[in-house]
Amino acid sequence: MTEGETDREEGTIPFYPDHVTNEAKLALAILGLVVAVGILALWFPVGQGEPADPMNTPAHAKPEWYFLFLYQILKYLPKTLGVILPILGLMILIVWPFLDRREDTKRARRMRVILSIVGVAAIIILTLLSELP
Repeated sequence: MTEGETDREEGTIPFYPDHVTNEAKLALAILGLVVAVGILALWFPVGQGEPADPMNTPAHAKPEWYFLFLYQILKYLPKTLGVILPILGLMILIVWPFLDRREDTKRARRMRVILSIVGVAAIIILTLLSELP
């Protein structure tokens, strides 16, 4: 070595024996945890509810909050239109940037903001309406 250089090997940890054994220990610990949970599940199984009856929908069946506005749309529109309209709207939102190549104007920007506010307000109102009895 010359005068200005330092030993690069000094202060480093080798990958093969040290890092590999640490990772193997961690893998064995996780495997042991999985086996322990599996054995506990054999001794204390989680009970299932009564089997589902496809001919009887319970009265309390309700979708998650992020689907409530879609179910509310189905209450106000015919079923076919209520299913096709959200899918069509989503497809338009996906394809719109590829179709609209015009220069952005103040009027177009204002129209997009107004349409966005109306759309978000409609989703919020429909979600809140579905929470009401």
